[in-house]
Amino acid sequence: MLNQVLLWIGLIAPWFTLFFMKTDSIKRYMPVSVFVSLLLTIIYEIAYTFEWWTLKVYIVPWGFITNVTFVYGIFLIGTIWIFHFTYRNFKVYLITNSIVDAIFAFGFLQLTEWLGVDEFVNLPLWGAYLIMLSLAFIIYFYQRWQEGIFRTN
Repeated sequence: MLNQVLLWIGLIAPWFTLFFMKTDSIKRYMPVSVFVSLLLTIIYEIAYTFEWWTLKVYIVPWGFITNVTFVYGIFLIGTIWIFHFTYRNFKVYLITNSIVDAIFAFGFLQLTEWLGVDEFVNLPLWGAYLIMLSLAFIIYFYQRWQEGIFRTN
């Protein structure tokens, strides 16, 4: 029960942080956040098929495949915040993502495993770290492409 409460908090609480961000930034970085959420949902589908990890606690009926809390809460909103503070400088963006992804992979994921929320089966934690870091590169260049589209229109 406690795990489900924590998962609900992890899904809902990050959205409230957007009240502290300018609307222009939210509009600017929401597309890249939705894009990375789509990519993460696909990765979770692949992970389910290859048993990279298993979700033991979930808050929605279809949550046994995709960790809704992570994909549509923490990661989606975290992406907006990271882009808000670091997008102008690729080096700062990359360093920030490397640190945040390391904390997530080697701290938060171990905590969720210890709490019994999930279990890593066929993918080590450094594999999860590399997936998140790869996504950081992909979405940075996606955002650059998005910026180019809006600049020309």
